[in-house]
Amino acid sequence: MANAASGAAGRMYMELSKTTMKRIMLLITFTVLLLVGVQRMDVVLGALGFLWGILSPMFVGAALAFVLNVPMSALERRLFPRTGGKKTKKGKKGVSPALARAVCLLLTFLLLALVILLLVLVVVPQLAESIASLGGYVAAAAGRFAAWAEKQFAAYPEITSRLENLSINWAELAKNLWDFLTTGVGSVVSTTISATMRVFSAISAGFISFIFAIYLLLQKEKLGLQCRKALYALLPKRGADETIRVCSLSHKVFSSFITGQCVEAVILGAMFFVSMTILRIPYALLVGCLIAVTALIPIVGAFIGCIVGAFLLLMVSPMQALFFVVLFLILQQVEGNLIYPHVVGSSVGLPSIWVLVAVSVGGSLMGIAGMLVFIPLTSVLYALFREFVYQRLQAKGLQVK
Repeated sequence: MANAASGAAGRMYMELSKTTMKRIMLLITFTVLLLVGVQRMDVVLGALGFLWGILSPMFVGAALAFVLNVPMSALERRLFPRTGGKKTKKGKKGVSPALARAVCLLLTFLLLALVILLLVLVVVPQLAESIASLGGYVAAAAGRFAAWAEKQFAAYPEITSRLENLSINWAELAKNLWDFLTTGVGSVVSTTISATMRVFSAISAGFISFIFAIYLLLQKEKLGLQCRKALYALLPKRGADETIRVCSLSHKVFSSFITGQCVEAVILGAMFFVSMTILRIPYALLVGCLIAVTALIPIVGAFIGCIVGAFLLLMVSPMQALFFVVLFLILQQVEGNLIYPHVVGSSVGLPSIWVLVAVSVGGSLMGIAGMLVFIPLTSVLYALFREFVYQRLQAKGLQVK
């Protein structure tokens, strides 16, 4: 009996030792790789840049698919509630799931094209009018400058006499101009070729991203099933369950953030359009659309629209531009204190102070893209950390008030 117990204990010790040795070996390997990576950071960054150049169309396509999936899923739930992403043989009115998915994807693209077309029809004519008025303003300013210069020449005749006595070596000037043109042609040609290659590369990458996004949207259930199978095959069941839970939470938060950000931008643009129309400030529709588009950038986007709108109004009337800036400050306070925390903050479950922190950190690290990504990312981390804190307090039997 004692021998059996000692044998079982020995086997358990051996299994424990094997598990511990595996963990120690993994830790040593990771530490060595980390040290080598830190010492050869230039090689690591070069390799990452090379991989990003290859995989960037896939990442862009995945991001595009994620954004388009929000309206497409809403259309699926609305038009085909029985199909709606589930594997049923027949959906509503006998429509197969594949056909329902294709119809909703096509409707999503049509809605997106309609929104872009409306923005172009609204913005381009008024923008052309603004550019024409700006040209008239510049012409008038040039006329006033010419009149001022004539007065100065008349008041100070010595300036005219000095200008008339200037000696210009036209031969040397022509030679310098010819040298500049001959040396500049080569650089212009090389710059044009490189720019053309970059444009062609960008178009090719965009086309690949678009096709990849369509494939992801049409096959999202199948791809999701394959990913779940891979997780359960590679990870322990508990780790796979936790990974799937975190991914589901991230999907929910990011989708809610995209919806909330779009709703907030539409509300803010409508507020500016109505207010400017009531106050008879020109370019109400143009500025409203402009602010609605720039407001998609969290926190600072509306200020970009304000700068452009104030510049356009400055060409018409400085007083109107001043009224617009005052109106912007008032509506920005309303938007920042009432609309944004309730629409966007509640959609991601993140307090306002952490929204500001996420925008600041994301903007510093990755610019505009960082502002868009870090708010939902911070929300996911905030929810996971809050859950961890509650579990720890519950395990210790503490209630902190």
